[in-house]
Amino acid sequence: MSMVKSNSFNRSTACGVLLLNAILLGGCEGLVVHDVSSLLVPEFQRSEVIGFVAGFGTTFAAVPDLLRMFRRRSSKGINPTMAGIIGVFQIVWVYYGLLIGSRPVIAWNMIGVVINLLTVAAFLRFARREDRATV
Repeated sequence: MSMVKSNSFNRSTACGVLLLNAILLGGCEGLVVHDVSSLLVPEFQRSEVIGFVAGFGTTFAAVPDLLRMFRRRSSKGINPTMAGIIGVFQIVWVYYGLLIGSRPVIAWNMIGVVINLLTVAAFLRFARREDRATV
């Protein structure tokens, strides 16, 4: 019973965060990407190299928990709400990276979105299977 309440709370929280982001981005008509071609030019500045190195560490920090969950085939010890919220805000970071033309911000946050969405999906799959096993 408590798992059902927890899952509905997680869904409510995720829907609330998505709605808030939709409202926030709805007022951004003037914020468009002006120079897309500069994102594809392979000339890196020193600041971009530092950005790629820093982004690597922060992006892949969630991977050990994801791998541990797959190895155990269990959702225990994982917080899907945090991964979901971080994933949603990383989408905003990708948009920001497009606005400022920063390849490291775009690349690492796109990868981070995938990692966090995989974490939430795996959690939901394993939690559903654990709920069936206890019934």
